[in-house]
Amino acid sequence: MGVMQSVTVLGSTGSIGVNTLDVLARHPERYSVYALTANRSLDTLFAQLEQFSPRYAVLADIELVQAFAERVRKAGLPTEILGGEAGLCTVAREADVTMAAIVGAAGLLPTMAAVEAGRKVLLANKEALVMAGPLFMDAVQRCGAMLLPIDSEHNAIFQCLPMQVQQGNGQLSPFLHGGVKRVLLTGSGGPFRNTASAELADVTPDQACAHPNWSMGRKISVDSATMMNKGLELIEACWLFHTEPANIDIIVHPQSVIHSMVEYIDGSVLAQLGNPDMRTPIAHALAWPERVASGVGSLDIIAQARLDFEAPDEERFPCLRLAREAAVRGGTAPAVLNAANEVAVEAFLDGRLDFTSIAKVIEQVMAVVVIVEPHSLEDVQQADRESRVCAMKFILNKTLA
Repeated sequence: MGVMQSVTVLGSTGSIGVNTLDVLARHPERYSVYALTANRSLDTLFAQLEQFSPRYAVLADIELVQAFAERVRKAGLPTEILGGEAGLCTVAREADVTMAAIVGAAGLLPTMAAVEAGRKVLLANKEALVMAGPLFMDAVQRCGAMLLPIDSEHNAIFQCLPMQVQQGNGQLSPFLHGGVKRVLLTGSGGPFRNTASAELADVTPDQACAHPNWSMGRKISVDSATMMNKGLELIEACWLFHTEPANIDIIVHPQSVIHSMVEYIDGSVLAQLGNPDMRTPIAHALAWPERVASGVGSLDIIAQARLDFEAPDEERFPCLRLAREAAVRGGTAPAVLNAANEVAVEAFLDGRLDFTSIAKVIEQVMAVVVIVEPHSLEDVQQADRESRVCAMKFILNKTLA
């Protein structure tokens, strides 16, 4: 066992954050909680402060800081309360390990701050790589950060790669240095895998958020229902594993037992299996290259009995096609895709857009916004801002093809 490590959890009140704290609580001799951050779930955050007594807590909305700090002070808790993006970046830089679990584009700058500080970064915020892949991976190499994937699919791929590629920290292509032929990225197909195309326009947000296997936040659940989540994961995998979209196949696997597979040039296919519980990849990444208990039960392979696979239907789920197109185009195309998707999903959840129009908004934004090669994070953020404005105009004007 190594030295005690301090951990910052960016997005501690979300699904990944809660699961991370569950794993950390099982190993108090290995990990201490340095900082926790939240957006609006203040009661959940307060309960976490009572349990873990971190040095800092950060609220994304700086206007909430004063009242929350007073609540913490009256309770006699030792935690100092910070606010805003500057606070998020500060606590991301200062811990030994940063769990990057803020959903969406809001997680980009604090995650990059942890990378630039050379920290061990557990990446659950896929948007950081989707939006700024070349800049992000360049910073990992330049600053000596350790980057470990938390998405169950990317973590599974990572576990199936040769150790020399794992230790190469994203700088060694498994296709050139590890004998890999292709990556098989699995996905459940979401709640509408068997729903007729004609019925998709009428699905409700609650139906879209009722994932058959995983417990996730509402935004990610909608992404799973449109299969955009799988498209974003494809883009992320290209950067994590130093490869092209053509080397990655997406496979629908309804049981979510095989989390992904890697095929080698000798015909071998390695798969990582386990119960659908995010504590497994979290525990793996926290302790890598060691292993620690995660609290996840053993997979009962006999009770599971069967594993099914099918090709994804890109006609019924056009977000998958749009994501692959963005990956091939490169530049700021993935950032444009992500921004338009975030705006469209929010509109769907608010009842301002029907389910099938999510893809229509994204496609029209990608057709209008100029794609450039980003040279800085400001270029990425500019593409993000422009795409959001464009998406909102399409939704407000209801000018969807």
